Amino acid sequence: MVPPPPEILARDAADPLAAVRERFHLPDGLIYLDGNSLGPAPVAVFSELQRAIADEWAVDLIASWNTAGWFALPRTLGARLAPLIGAGDDEVLVCDTVSINLYKCLHAALALQPDRHVLVAEQAGFPTDLYIASGVAAARPGLVTRLQGRDGETLEELIDGDTAVVLVNQVDYRTGALRDMAALTECAHAAGAVILWDLCHSAGIMPIALSDCSADFAVGCTYKYLNGGPGAPGFLYAARAHHGDLVQPLTGWWSHAEPFAFASGYTPAAGIAAMLTGTQPILSMRALVAALDAFEGVDLAVVRQKSMALTDLFVALVEERCAGHGLKLAAPRDAEQRGSQVSFRHAKGYAIVRAMIDRGVVGDFRAPDILRFGFAPLYIGFADVWNAVEVMRKVMETGAWETPAYANRPAVT
Repeated sequence: MVPPPPEILARDAADPLAAVRERFHLPDGLIYLDGNSLGPAPVAVFSELQRAIADEWAVDLIASWNTAGWFALPRTLGARLAPLIGAGDDEVLVCDTVSINLYKCLHAALALQPDRHVLVAEQAGFPTDLYIASGVAAARPGLVTRLQGRDGETLEELIDGDTAVVLVNQVDYRTGALRDMAALTECAHAAGAVILWDLCHSAGIMPIALSDCSADFAVGCTYKYLNGGPGAPGFLYAARAHHGDLVQPLTGWWSHAEPFAFASGYTPAAGIAAMLTGTQPILSMRALVAALDAFEGVDLAVVRQKSMALTDLFVALVEERCAGHGLKLAAPRDAEQRGSQVSFRHAKGYAIVRAMIDRGVVGDFRAPDILRFGFAPLYIGFADVWNAVEVMRKVMETGAWETPAYANRPAVT
């Protein structure tokens, strides 16, 4: 391969985030451009889990619910995560999964709008959002769903005086297109609607201003750019202004005002705790402790600037060095209009991604023809971008992707 030119190496030498890479375990020789699906293991996670298992669980046993702070983790982790999404420390919980949290937040948002009957969402949004929305609609007779891409070209034109809730992804999972949170929230509120943001593909790689934008609800995951590990818990945000009116359907014992009174009747806890449900996955939450430690001292404004620089470089190099091989940019060309991923289209996209993975560059594929590459600025450098494109160039020029085995797709693509 052609080595990175001096100007690329100089950008890495001047990178204020370069030292943060040491906080992650990355296999030698691997360029990992799939942090938009699953982040790598933080180095500190091994000792964190060892302590949780060998000391707290194995020795202290049930006492650890108090002595190790297990029971409070949804709120203590929520308070630690809150600055990364521009929220108050009493407005965020780490708990359950994205799907469960979305179900709870949709019901809570709709309960704030009893006289309205329309849910506005994106047909091209992350599919589980639509699946959960469909389940919510089935439980609420009369709720009508309007979808951008099916019922109108833009979300804005679908929002009117009948709209109860707008459900929207801040970053499109296929293309990486970035929504203007402030403008769309203002549009929803101008119509009297409540807005619920999905932050799965934006949390951890850019400043987010939920409180400043007066967003109502948000959900997100912690296993992508937040590096919490496979199956790591989700998070939810509910604006403080709504805390006195929170009503959600999964009223488990952790959301009870006095969970250890074991009363037969349900009384909701005050504040954000009313959005809890049941016992949480403590070991997964302890892994997230280490993941959030990796963000200590990190300025998300600096992360965002590097993200845009990395993705701009990738677009330019692919279009220059892989020209003539049918790759078409699917992401917005303007870095200000995209998240931290770049997507290209190609009819043989899956086989190309497989060939690149076998050569040490890990991206992923989304049907029908999207090659996705995520650029997590905490551990990806500019030389990584150059070397990844060199691998892509060789795959395209040699036709390596035509290997028959690359046509076979496992359960997870």
